[in-house]
Amino acid sequence: MDTNNLLALKQRFGIIGNSPLLNRALEVALRVATTDLTVLVTGESGVGKEFFPQIIHAHSARKHNKYVAVNCGAIPEGTIDSELFGHEKGAFTGAIEARKGYFEEADGGTIFLDEVGELPLSTQVRLLRVLQTGEYMRVGSAKVQKTNVRVVAATNSNLQRAIADGRFREDLYYRLNTVPISVPPLRERPEDIYLLFRRFATEVATQYKMPAISLDDEARALLESYYWRGNIRQLKNVAEQISAIEESRDITASILSKYLTDKEPTASPSVTQSARVEDMNSERELLYKILFDMRSDINDLKRMVADLHHGYSAYSTPVPSGGGDVKALLPHAPVEEFYAESEVVDEEPHEMTKADMQREQIVRALRRNGGSRRAAAAELFMSERTLYRKIKELNIEE
Repeated sequence: MDTNNLLALKQRFGIIGNSPLLNRALEVALRVATTDLTVLVTGESGVGKEFFPQIIHAHSARKHNKYVAVNCGAIPEGTIDSELFGHEKGAFTGAIEARKGYFEEADGGTIFLDEVGELPLSTQVRLLRVLQTGEYMRVGSAKVQKTNVRVVAATNSNLQRAIADGRFREDLYYRLNTVPISVPPLRERPEDIYLLFRRFATEVATQYKMPAISLDDEARALLESYYWRGNIRQLKNVAEQISAIEESRDITASILSKYLTDKEPTASPSVTQSARVEDMNSERELLYKILFDMRSDINDLKRMVADLHHGYSAYSTPVPSGGGDVKALLPHAPVEEFYAESEVVDEEPHEMTKADMQREQIVRALRRNGGSRRAAAAELFMSERTLYRKIKELNIEE
């Protein structure tokens, strides 16, 4: 996309940043805007997902019609169907008159369903019908109505996990996810963090007619290395707090650290909540793989024993009690390999701990992939960063 067009887009919607990941998301939004395809915007809370449906609507053929934004997570389950699809008079207690729903109001325009993962299953069925046929019925009515609405949905939850847990319909997921847009978290946009902080600090200074705060080099380094679990929303909150509370306008790292209250100053050395979740998921996947590999080893052993038994039964000559030429009796069995791998060692049995199992699995993966961490991490279903941390924790020599 032309750089000038992208810059104009950012200026129009007040978007700050030059991250390649952010630019890519914006480019996808502009390209899909001219179609009527359903879009699913994903990303953590506080990353700015709400800008993308606005961009899509503003650059679509529907831009002169209504744009309706609905926070699905803020509407009680008992009234969500009425809010989305409308109701007839007397449909339920308190329905003193008929009412249009959001899909009827947005006819010809765009509807943004934020936190779509919070929809109850019964409402998901209704939404699926609208996406498939454009048809719906008001609550308390048997009359089928039609609507021509562009749907853009957003979520900060893992819909694949929700599907596995039975909380979200798989067919609805694929209908919504026709065009996916992933908005990167702030920690993956380190080049944008300081720009955003300056913007928020300047806005506060202008609003309250005070000098804007500034960061020294150490404070800026701390700002850019922080994990920002709350993303842009948390960054703005910190900028506003410091601007209002601190008397000095020159902010040092020690001052800044007082406002990073969740005790997770950086993404790498500390164990953040996201990292803990990643560790739990990685360990679970790793243990699953260990179990599968163990089952495979057991099956291989069974086949080896079956081959030996078959070869043993094929000959009527008994094995001499003093040993004898076993290879002559079982010419098709890998005798040398079998004995070499089955050497009996007289020592106390060692019960493997979870750490031992993880260490062995990681070592195997590294060996199979020629020492490549990236390939080993992919095989073990974990990120390279997690694999590196595990290598250090388990004292694995590469």
